Order: sequence, then C-alpha cells, then structure tokens
Amino acid sequence: MKTILITGGAGFIGAHVVRHFVASGHRVVNLDALTYAGCLDNLREIDGVPNYTFVRGDICDGDLLRKIFSEYSPDAVLNLAAESHVDRSIGAPSVFARTNVMGTLALLEAARAHWNGNYGGRLFYQVSTDEVYGSLGEGGVFTETSRYDPRSPYSASKAAADHFVRAYHHTYGMPTIISNCTNNYGPGQFPEKLIPLIVGNIAAEKPLPVYGDGTNVRDWIWVGDHVAAIDAILHRGAAGETYLVGGGNEVRNIDLVRMLVGLTDDALGRPQGSSERLIEFVTDRAGHDFRYAVDTSKIRRTLGWRPVMDFEQGLRQTVKAIIDK
Repeated sequence: MKTILITGGAGFIGAHVVRHFVASGHRVVNLDALTYAGCLDNLREIDGVPNYTFVRGDICDGDLLRKIFSEYSPDAVLNLAAESHVDRSIGAPSVFARTNVMGTLALLEAARAHWNGNYGGRLFYQVSTDEVYGSLGEGGVFTETSRYDPRSPYSASKAAADHFVRAYHHTYGMPTIISNCTNNYGPGQFPEKLIPLIVGNIAAEKPLPVYGDGTNVRDWIWVGDHVAAIDAILHRGAAGETYLVGGGNEVRNIDLVRMLVGLTDDALGRPQGSSERLIEFVTDRAGHDFRYAVDTSKIRRTLGWRPVMDFEQGLRQTVKAIIDK
C-alpha cells in the first residue's frame, strides 16, 4: 500500500498507528479534528518527515474528504476516528452518533466516489471495539460470528458504523475489513481512561474511583500489540472479513487497580500497597457491561499474529511513562 489515510491519528491508538506506518515507509495522511482527546505532541517525533502529512479536519466534512481523496489518492483508509469514552456517550449520545456513524458513512462515500469501482489493491479498514457484542457472564468468549448486542450509546454507535462498512462491501463490492479489539493500554492514553486516571490519582494522592464492587472484567492489550495486529490485517487480511483482537489478559477492575497501586507506589518510592487506602467504590455506571473477552484464534491461525507483551511488564512501562510525564 503506497498511501494510507488514517483518521483519528492524533489520538492514543491512532498516534501509535501513524508512527508505525510512517516508520514502515508508507505515505501517511493523518486526518484528525484535534478534539479534547487528540494531541499533536503524540506525533512530534515525525514532524517534517517527508512521507507524513497532517490535515486538521472533521471526518463528517464531505467537501474536505473529497479534497483529501483528490489530492492524495489513498490506497487504503484506516478509520480510527471515534468518540470512545462510554461515560461521555451516556451524557451526549448524539455526539457519538455524529462522529462514529455519520463520520464513517462520510468516509465510505468519499472512498466510493473516488475509487469509483476500481478497487484493485484498495481497502477500507474499520477499527472497532469488542463492546459491540454486548456483555458476557462468568464464562464464554465472543467470536467473529457472535450476535451484535450493544448496551451503551458508544457501543451502539460503533455497531452501526460496522454495519455500514459491511453494507458497502456487499452492496458496492468495496473491499472492507473490520477488527474488534479489547481494551488498550500503554503510553500516551488520555487521562480519563481507567489506567492513566488511576496512576495519576495515586501520584496526586487523590481518590481512586472504582465502579460498583469492582468485579467487572476486561481483557487488556498492549497498544503496540494492537498496532501489530492492525498491520497484519491491513496487509494480509481478507476483504469482507472480521478479526477479533485481544491481549488475553482478563482481570477484574478492582484487581487491576490494586496492581496499579503496587506498581505506582513502587515507582514513587512509597511503601508498596500504601495507596490502597485511596480506593473509593462509587455508584456503578448505567448499563455497565459485566465482562468482555474475545477468541483470537482466527487472527492467530490465518495471519500469524499473537500478542507478545507481558501484562505486568506493559503496566510497569505504562506507569513509568505516566509518572515521567
């Protein structure tokens, strides 16, 4: 692929993806609206690199998208632009519908108009979430054929976007791929997310809020492992397919918080575990999904990808990056 249009490339995952593909020698056009979660500091190291271009703009802006496609003629669209915080979606669902659904539709339309049926070597890749599948109980995992059952405005908006992507494949023959990933962690994540929030609050000796009784379970993947999965899917994935991506690190929220307490106290030179006194159980999130977990056997088997980062080592690196910042 010669030119990749990456949307949302100034966000947490997007910045890691942009830096990876620029370093790989691809021509990368990064389109980002630079809302509260986007930060060009994440991309400072590639400022001025000849195969990288940043465009500030909204993926819902059809005129801008047509201009970008005309000027840069991307071979692939990698859509990471999204409103992604569940709590914010509960308070402002229409914002999520606009960006996540209508923005994806605008991108699909711009790609369809520019490619005009000439799809050889081209791809529209939608990066999505495991949350579209709903909530699991104590056992079981989601697979690529699991029924969609979104429970929050955020996951509903991502589910709708996924459906549009599949519809463009079946209706117009556009080569599309979707990947649904579990919770990411690593350096550069926006501080409203659980891990940077907890580490930052420990450092500042502020309360550590834990929803409900803390028994909700999430699977965590190192952002670099997710980037490697995206690379494998973009270059070797089959059009029309879906791939589930996860780290295989299922942990209860309360146990994760306690792990972060130990690692952060250690990094700060405090008695390990002393910050557990800051843990504060708060009213549970509305419609809080109990557990997510995915079966990654398809991407392992067909594309040879697997996560490599040890969970504790990744958390330790993340804690250090947050504290050093």
